[in-house]
Amino acid sequence: MNTSAIHKDWVGRVIDGRFTLLQWLGGSDWGEVFLTGLQEDASQKVAIKLIPAEASGAEARVAGWAATTPLSHPHLMRLFYTGRCQINAARWLYAVMEYAEENLSQIIPERPLTPSEASEMLGPALDALSYLHGKGFVHGRLKPSNIMVVDNQLKLSSDSLHVVGNPSIHSPTLTVYDAPEGTTGKLSPAADVWSLGITLVDALTQQPPVWDRSIDKEPVVPDSIPQPFSDIAQECLRSDPARRCTLSDVRARLEPAQSLPDPANKTDGKVPAKLRVTALIAVVLVVLAVIAALNLRSRQTQPSVPTGNQRPVPAIATISPGSSTPGTQSSKGEAVKGAVAERVLPEVPRNASQTIHGKVKVTIRVSIDPSGNVSNATFDSPGPSKYFANLAIEAARRWKFKPALVDSQAVASVWMLRFQFGQTTAEVTPVEVSP
Repeated sequence: MNTSAIHKDWVGRVIDGRFTLLQWLGGSDWGEVFLTGLQEDASQKVAIKLIPAEASGAEARVAGWAATTPLSHPHLMRLFYTGRCQINAARWLYAVMEYAEENLSQIIPERPLTPSEASEMLGPALDALSYLHGKGFVHGRLKPSNIMVVDNQLKLSSDSLHVVGNPSIHSPTLTVYDAPEGTTGKLSPAADVWSLGITLVDALTQQPPVWDRSIDKEPVVPDSIPQPFSDIAQECLRSDPARRCTLSDVRARLEPAQSLPDPANKTDGKVPAKLRVTALIAVVLVVLAVIAALNLRSRQTQPSVPTGNQRPVPAIATISPGSSTPGTQSSKGEAVKGAVAERVLPEVPRNASQTIHGKVKVTIRVSIDPSGNVSNATFDSPGPSKYFANLAIEAARRWKFKPALVDSQAVASVWMLRFQFGQTTAEVTPVEVSP
C-alpha cells in the first residue's frame, strides 16, 4: 500500500458521510490512521483507523471492536464509533477513537525513561491491563507505540483487543513484543505480561532485548537496568507462560511496603486502602497544626528574625521599586507586595537534561491564598516539552510565599514563575502580578 499516496490523496475525504480526514497520522500492517473530528463536538480531535475489509482477520476485528466499545477505564483509549465505508471502490472498516498527542515510541529514541518515569508508566499500564483481564480481554499488542498520552494522561490503545480464548488477530510479522505462544493463535493474559517486560526493557535502555524466536532461550535482561525493574523484566520474560509473574507480582515489586501482610486483617492480608489514607491524613493534620503553632509563636516574639525552621527569602524574590518591604505592616489603604518564602527547583535527571538543546522555557501562573500557600497552579506558557512542563508545575505547587498586604491584612495574590531549563541548570524567576 502506497502510504504517501494515501497521505496526499485521501486528506479531505469524508468517511461514511460523517468524518472528514484532516491529516494523515501514519500507517502500518494494520491499517491507516487519520486525524478527524466529531460532528457533535467539532472542537474535539479524534483519530480514525481504516483497515481493508478483505484483510485477514478483518471480521474478527469488527467483532472485537463491538465487544470493546462498552469498556471504560481512565487508562484505556476510548472507542467512539465503528463502521464500514467505501473508498475508491474498495471496502474499508473504520474505528473512531481518542486522539493521542504522543506515544512512548516517540520519547524513547530521544532518551530512556528514568526509574521514576518507568514506575509512573507501569502504574497506569498495570491498572488498565488488570481491568481488561478482569473483563475477559487480552490486549495482545502492548508495545511503546500503543502506550499513549491523552490530555497528559497515560492510556493504552484499545482498537486491537480480543476476548480470551478467541483466535488472536496477527500482524503479518511477529516481533519481540509478541509472546512465544503468539504463533499458536490463542493468547492468555500471560502474553500481555511478556509484552510488558519487553516494553520495560525498551523504555529503560532505548532498545528491546535481543531475542531469537526460533531458539528456546529467554531474552537477556541488560545488567544496566536497576532494581526492581531488572527482576520484574526477568520474571515477565519467561518462555513458559505458566512460569511468568502476574500483574499482581509486578505491582508488589513496585510497592513492597503496601504488599506486606497485616496481622489485624485476616481476610486478604492487606491494610484497606481507605484506612491507610485516613491514618495518613490524620498524621499530616497533626503535623500541620504543630507547624502553624510554632510559626504563630515565632511571629509574635520575633517578627523580623526567621526561626531555624524557616528558610530565608531568596535573593531572586522580586520587590517592586518604591514599595514597602515585603511582609511589613502598611498604613491604612496601602498595598504591600508579597515575597517568596520558600522556592523549590525542579529535580531534573541528568539523562533528561542532556536532551535539551538551547533553553526550555515554561511559565506557571500560581494563585496564592492569604496564608501564603499555592492554591492553584496553571500553565501560562507550557513550552515545547510536556516532560519539562510537568516538572515545572510540580515544583511550582510546592512554593511558599509571604502574603501580600492590603490595609495591613493578608490577601490572596497571583505570581508568575518563569522556569528556564538548560543542560546544566534549572532557573526560576518569580514575578508578582497582583494585587
